[in-house]
Parts: sequence; C-alpha cells; structure tokens
Amino acid sequence: MSLTDTHCHLDFEKFDADRHEVLERARAAGLTRILVPGLDIPSSLRAVNLAESVPMVYAAVGFHPTDALKWREDSLPALEELTGNPKVVAMGEIGLDYYWDTAPHDLQQRVLVEQLNLAVRAQLPVVIHLREAGDAEEGECIRDLLKILEKWTTRLRVESNPLAQRPGVLHSFSGNCRSAEKAIDLGFYIGITGPVTYKNAEMKRQVVSMLPIDKILIETDAPFLAPVPRRGRRNEPAFVAHIADKIGEIHNTDPQEVARLTSANAARLFCWGGGV
Repeated sequence: MSLTDTHCHLDFEKFDADRHEVLERARAAGLTRILVPGLDIPSSLRAVNLAESVPMVYAAVGFHPTDALKWREDSLPALEELTGNPKVVAMGEIGLDYYWDTAPHDLQQRVLVEQLNLAVRAQLPVVIHLREAGDAEEGECIRDLLKILEKWTTRLRVESNPLAQRPGVLHSFSGNCRSAEKAIDLGFYIGITGPVTYKNAEMKRQVVSMLPIDKILIETDAPFLAPVPRRGRRNEPAFVAHIADKIGEIHNTDPQEVARLTSANAARLFCWGGGV
C-alpha cells in the first residue's frame, strides 16, 4: 500500500522522544510522503528543517489564523524567504478560525489574503484551515472563506496562472456537502481526517460519499484526531491507513486503490513526484 499523510504536525514536541520510531512505523505502513505544515514563523522553520533532514517529509509554511495576532511587519518577508526552499511545497496552515476567536476576524482575513498573495508569487498551493464558531456546519466562517477563495481563484484563472489548476486543499474538512461542492468548484481538494471513522460522524461520511475520490486527500493532523481504533491515543502518520480503510468502505473501493488514488492526488497538488 502506497500512502500519503498530507497534514501532520511532526515537529511538535509530542514527537520529540520518538520521532525516528514514528517515521519508521510510517514507512512500515507504506507511507511515502508526509507534509508538515507551519503555524507561525518558528514552527515553519521547524517544518523546513525536518523536511531537509528526512527525505519523505515535505514542508508547508504559513501563519495559522489563531496566531494572527503574532503577525508582524517582518512576517511576510520571513515566509517569502522560506518559500524558496525546494522542500517547501505549499503555503499553510492558513485560513480562518471563528471557533477559538483568538484574533479579530478582520485581522484573520487580512493575514490570509496577504499569504494568498504570497502563494501566487511563490507558485505554491495553499493548505486551508477552517473552523466555524460553535458547532455550526456552515456559517459566517465558511461564507467569509469561500468569498475570499472565490476572488483569489478568479484572479488565478483570469491571469491564466497555472496555480488555478491546483489551488490547494481544505484541511480536515468539517463542512457539509454544499460547502464541499463549492470548494471543489473552485478547484480545491478536500482533506479527510480521523473523525470520519467516529461513530457519531455520519455527516462526515455523507460528505465523503458524495466526493469523487480524485478530489480527496487523506491526512492525520497528528498528534490530534486519532482514528478508530486508535482514538484516544496520540495520532501518528501510520494511522492514516485507517482513514483509507474507511473511505474504501464508504466508496466500496479497495483501500489499496484509495491509497494509490489519494497519493496521486497529493502528487498532483504538491508536485513532489513519486515515493521515496
């Protein structure tokens, strides 16, 4: 089985004690690529350093919306410098988060737009974080986000920018079928994480059932969101196989085929070639 974990915070200190063993288990499970996203400048640097030291690891760099108050005048130039590294294949994790409400919404939107503009200059797809306020499935956050992304992707198409064919992924998607369809119409992939395996996640499975497999990426978001039967433990890249199993069950497709197709999707989006 050839698997890809397109979102894993492998730089977090929760992996400091056994990061090498975690990577070995990932290889044994069939993983060939792992994407580690940044959340601010220090974590983006850690992601790049890790990617430089481990062939199967690649990095995304960016400011998470909950860290928008850390954004400074020198943040954009610092990110732009990192985008020149050949192991950096995306801008992320960027987006909007109205759940934690740690930064004003207008500031989150401004920081997002500045990073989207940088993605154009760097010719990098984006890894988009989205979380609504409370338990809303589709509310102000998704409306604001889709409005920004629609304007951005329209610009890409008008300018005949190659990035229009691979603008990015909505990471750990938690919206409904309607918002998923809107994102796909804009050219985005949909990232599926461990909660699709949870007993009370019927809506997530409904979303997956309507998604074409060629628009799905699988991700752990480790160390968070461990899938069944690993729920309650620290998540890690090897567990992405359980997500492939569930998607295969939903689509009545062999999990090995799900792994192959989603890995091919990731290669098209991030342009990182074949396995290591």
